[in-house]
Amino acid sequence: MANNKSARKRIRVAEAKRQRNRPYRSACRTLVKKAELTIRDGDMDAAQDAVVRAVSMLDRTAGKGIIHRNNAARRKSRLMAKYNAAATAA
Repeated sequence: MANNKSARKRIRVAEAKRQRNRPYRSACRTLVKKAELTIRDGDMDAAQDAVVRAVSMLDRTAGKGIIHRNNAARRKSRLMAKYNAAATAA
């Protein structure tokens, strides 16, 4: 437990930020998962739309500082690799 006033405040501020950022993180995970599922289903038009939306959300959350920019870049890269592999196979 925190021993001084500033440490107690940091706990409160960190919790408020966590609650504020949680919907963005959740939306990122949801959109990436939906994109991966549509890629796996093989509908490339729907997959392209889903990938664009997922990449956009990852860029937005990285821009707000909710996730690190390298984390967003890695997730976008993996998603695009899956999409491109499915597109060439189709």
